[in-house]
Amino acid sequence: MYSHMTVGTNDLEKSKTFYDALFTSVGGKPAITDPKGRLVYLHNGSVFLVTPPIDGQPATHANGGTIGFAMSSPEEADTWHKAGAAAGGTPIEDAPGWREGGGQRLYLAYLRDPDGNKLCALHRG
Repeated sequence: MYSHMTVGTNDLEKSKTFYDALFTSVGGKPAITDPKGRLVYLHNGSVFLVTPPIDGQPATHANGGTIGFAMSSPEEADTWHKAGAAAGGTPIEDAPGWREGGGQRLYLAYLRDPDGNKLCALHRG
């Protein structure tokens, strides 16, 4: 069900030191820094990212963090997005659609839940 996890940071270098230590301690590799400057950890088929918040505000538990849900199709992501918005969620970022970068093609749809947590529906193209 989950596709990835992202946490926010106010100090990317401190976070790199910390998460590199955590992941290498269990057989993972140090972070890859993607074109947007995010730290990307790939381990056991999972993806974990660390990034300063996109909106430029300080990272908190809900700002900068994203919970990603794997979708089987763009249509499923659209259905998820519409249902969430209808049930009290708030559409955020760009409208649902394809994004390309770093050699990947992803269909993404973003919402904040009623408590402000950032959620993402993701389908890999």
